[in-house]
Amino acid sequence: MTQPLTLERIVNKLPQKFNPEQATDLNAIFQFRLTDAKPFYIDIRDGECASEYGLHEDPNLVLHLDEATLIRIISGEQDGMGAFMKGQLRAEGNVMLATRLGKLFSR
Repeated sequence: MTQPLTLERIVNKLPQKFNPEQATDLNAIFQFRLTDAKPFYIDIRDGECASEYGLHEDPNLVLHLDEATLIRIISGEQDGMGAFMKGQLRAEGNVMLATRLGKLFSR
């Protein structure tokens, strides 16, 4: 039986789900500001990925959403673009980076 997807599992598992071959030319900070849970960020640098709770001082992209939307996107129940179009997801900064997120991590 699979454990339910939680914010803690997402933050802890992202580095293990990382596809370094999709990040050969990428050095970026993806900040997730959740309206109802702890913020976290993903640091992708030199083909490696780290995820940390907190606010990064200089992110390349900031994604604003709630925890339920994040879980639906990560689990594949909802498309990130669909969440954006419905106003459930807002992006600031280099929004083109958001289009790469799906390829950077396996489900």
